[in-house]
Amino acid sequence: MRGTSLAAGLFILGVLAGPALGQITVLDSAQDQGQAQPVDPATPAAPASDAPPPVCGTQPLTIARMSWSSAALLAEIHAGILAEAFGCAVRVVPGDLAATTSSMGSTGQPAIAPEMWVTRIADVWNAASETQMLRSAAPSFAETTMEGWFVPAYLEATFAGNLAVSNIAPVLSTQTQESPVRFISCPADWACAVINRNLIKAQGLSDLVQLVEPANRFEMDALIAEAVSRRDTFLFYYWQPNAVLAQVDFRPLDMGAYDEEAMQCLAKLDCAAPKPSAFPAEMVVAALAEWVFTEAPAIAGYFQRVSFPLDEMNTLLAQLNEPEASVESVAQRFVAERRDLWGAWVGTTP
Repeated sequence: MRGTSLAAGLFILGVLAGPALGQITVLDSAQDQGQAQPVDPATPAAPASDAPPPVCGTQPLTIARMSWSSAALLAEIHAGILAEAFGCAVRVVPGDLAATTSSMGSTGQPAIAPEMWVTRIADVWNAASETQMLRSAAPSFAETTMEGWFVPAYLEATFAGNLAVSNIAPVLSTQTQESPVRFISCPADWACAVINRNLIKAQGLSDLVQLVEPANRFEMDALIAEAVSRRDTFLFYYWQPNAVLAQVDFRPLDMGAYDEEAMQCLAKLDCAAPKPSAFPAEMVVAALAEWVFTEAPAIAGYFQRVSFPLDEMNTLLAQLNEPEASVESVAQRFVAERRDLWGAWVGTTP
């Protein structure tokens, strides 16, 4: 995602009150029917009901669909799988990171938010978590680092398979006989532009790359596509999940270890002594209302097993660019064709 993810006592009280309410209902029914009839000793007593609780729970099973494409796809995909594999009646509702988190923490609805970017709304998330009305399941994606530096796959041999940023300077120096190698960054008014400028200095690449900061996202994509079509030697910054990384074959550069102190400086315009660091990992999780864990453990178990591979999501985002494609049609196609992947999430084999 870029730019743009009541108290437990009430639940407990409801559970404790359940049996008593059941007894009152039975007594009232008996009174409505008149006097009790004599019981024939030869008539066997009706067996006590031992039916298991509904697999989907007894509360509305709602899924928050955020406004960005990957979150919208996850909402529709999970709704389809829950209907297909568990027979649940699922309703997809509009969502927003902060508002959805607050609502889940106060009312337990929506029941599920499949792509919650916790680090972006840390204060709201922490406040909602304190109510014990929601908690996280598995990470939304199998990978946690969502941004970095990349090269086209056709350059892998040029770097002899060693794609560590700390080792690419000697190779780049042989590629700069006529002009520096271009580094396509993000637009200048984005935070990542500042980080990339400082990282280039920190990695000792200032004299080896020509920094290009496009005017907007569309120019950024166009520059990358044009460079690939010419088979240029170039580096670029990008983030995931994103369709661009599924449309052309790219390789991530190894940025080394994450250094929190170094990153704090890298994010400043006036970082006096930039030091290398990987981009930080993002906490992106599927958030569930607490009642899902207690009332629908099979559904909670499903979300505790689901971490969507980023390359799969990138492919789905690329499919959204196909003529007449929609979030709903791409999600339905995934559910219909990729049981080999989601079968493990529901505990079945293809």
